[in-house]
This record gives sequence, structure tokens and C-alpha cells, in this order.
Amino acid sequence: MADYKELKPFILKWEGGYVNHPNDPGGHTNMGVTLATYEYYCRLKKYPKPTVEQLKKMDESTWDDIFKTLYWDRWRADQIKDQRIANILVDWVWASGLYGIKIPQRLIGVTPDGKVGPVTIARLNKLIDEDKRELANQLLLERVRFVDRIIARNPRLMVFRKGWLNRINGL
Repeated sequence: MADYKELKPFILKWEGGYVNHPNDPGGHTNMGVTLATYEYYCRLKKYPKPTVEQLKKMDESTWDDIFKTLYWDRWRADQIKDQRIANILVDWVWASGLYGIKIPQRLIGVTPDGKVGPVTIARLNKLIDEDKRELANQLLLERVRFVDRIIARNPRLMVFRKGWLNRINGL
């Protein structure tokens, strides 16, 4: 089964530190965690609402908990039989939120409800058993198409395309 610690270095490599890029709708971001995500996480933990300064100073243990609880566990990735497939799926939900679940669900032939349950995991693991390489290729191709669709809707995002594609190709 997959292990979130295997994906963690990849995510951190691509995310870097604090940034507030004018073309990024995510706004203030540190290590890939947007201020909105950090606020949501703090609400779940019953912590006070964080500031931008606190986001900038977020430590790796907090980042690790955010990554594990809000992204890895959202995909129930501990139950996925193949590390690479888990990495592809969790990185997609990390980068694109709900679309990183619904689009793969549609692709594997389950109801795209955005909730990963036993049916999604069973179907995914069946496809892994049948041909995990083909599944990985299909997921990556669909993610590239997704990137191109969001850029078509918001051309200001074109500045990120090369980096996004490099990241996808790194999976």
C-alpha cells in the first residue's frame, strides 16, 4: 500500500516557500498551502484564524499534518495498492482541489461525487491490478487536458503551464 511519506519530498520540491504571485488565484501561499487552506485547517483544529505572517512561518510539522489530513487522507491513499498511482491522485487533489477527485473518478468509471469511498478504492485497485502503467498514463493525460482547460478559461494562468507540465511529467 502507498505511504504519504514517499510523496512528501516531491510536493515540497515543487512548492518551495512563501509566494504571493499576482496571477495565482490562490493568493498568499507557503509550501503550497494557501491562506484559505490554512484557515480551513485551523478551523478544523479549533485554532485561532491565522494571519499571513503565521502562514509565512508555518513549520514543516504543521505542513505535514495539513498534507496528510486534508489531501492524502481525502484520497484514502493508504488503501491504494500502488505508490505511483497514489502520488498522481494526491498531487492532483493538492493542486486542483475537488477536480483532483471528480475527474479521476469519472475516468475510472465510478460516480464522480468527489468523495472517495469503498467503491472508488475498489475500482481503482482493480484497475491497478489489471494495468497500472496504462492507468497512470490515462490519469496523467487527463490532468494535462485539465490544465489546458483551466488555462483556456483563464489565460493569465499560462505563466504557470510549463511548471505545471514539468510537475505532472515528474510523476
